[in-house]
Amino acid sequence: MNINSQIKTLTSDQACAWDAYVKNNPQGSFFHLSGWKKVIEQSFNHPCYFLYVETEGVICGVLPLVEVKSKLFGHALISTPFCVYGGAIADSPEIVRALEKEACQLADKLSVDYLELRYQEKQDSDLLLKQAHSTFGCELAEDNEQILANIKKKQRAVIRHSLKNELNFSLSSGHENLADFYELLSTSYRNLGTPIFSKSFFTHIIDVFGEAIDIAVIKDKNNQLSSAVMNFYFNEQVLPYYGGGNDSARGLKSADFMYYQVMCNASEKGYRWYDFGRSKNDSGPFKYKKNWGMEPKSLYYYYHLVNAQELPNLSPNNPKYKLFIQLWQKLPLKVSQFIGPFLSKYLG
Repeated sequence: MNINSQIKTLTSDQACAWDAYVKNNPQGSFFHLSGWKKVIEQSFNHPCYFLYVETEGVICGVLPLVEVKSKLFGHALISTPFCVYGGAIADSPEIVRALEKEACQLADKLSVDYLELRYQEKQDSDLLLKQAHSTFGCELAEDNEQILANIKKKQRAVIRHSLKNELNFSLSSGHENLADFYELLSTSYRNLGTPIFSKSFFTHIIDVFGEAIDIAVIKDKNNQLSSAVMNFYFNEQVLPYYGGGNDSARGLKSADFMYYQVMCNASEKGYRWYDFGRSKNDSGPFKYKKNWGMEPKSLYYYYHLVNAQELPNLSPNNPKYKLFIQLWQKLPLKVSQFIGPFLSKYLG
């Protein structure tokens, strides 16, 4: 690293420069943006350490880090929790390694169980590697019919079926669809046995990221809720990120209809890449996304163990969470919405 380079901690006056760097770096993602610092601090009160390297007044590398501490789920330093991508991005591998070294030293100082860095690409790193997830995506054609034609035949037939179900697609920025979205997402999370985030978390996402966020809601022909998704927009990408539905969704194929409509809407606005997000390898969601004709791309999560003796496993497939999941699935929805935020803030 240049002798004139310094590693600093992000302050509000550098947020615009940080975001400009992220948007112009080929490895930058929506989850590297400085707005996550404000969202996470406001929503969960977790300490954030957003590190950057500056050379002669110019940013040449960034690494967002968040400390998450819980008696139930452990103590970690993560880049970035509640996000699928993270890790250091920089002008050179040398700067990436310098930021990783700084993160390891910070993890040691904080005496966490482990440091976790969520990279999209394989790194030339001495840190421990775990590959349990893959991400999916595809190019977006400029024509709706061509988008449909590019989808795998079996899934294309499902979408064509959904188009005959008289479903209503509503898309809005701001808070207009937030209540319906939260009701559907809460229902989906409860049914999966997963604690839901607070509604204020999604409010903060909308407030901080503004026009880079919208929410799609699907209703049936009788105007009853079925599916919803919160979408993130970054450079030329659309990321349908938080999605869920109620018991009607499967029969109506409303989720399939919804994701296709998100594709078409994004394409019309000039977005060229559809990021279908992370799924655990060989899981139900993993197979669902493959059915769309998208090939899995392995994610590279790197670890530095401090107090932990082994790599973490917070997966719902972990046998020690089986009973908890079964009990959670039986909770009344309102109870899960009340209790969930006290737990989900630690499940980053």
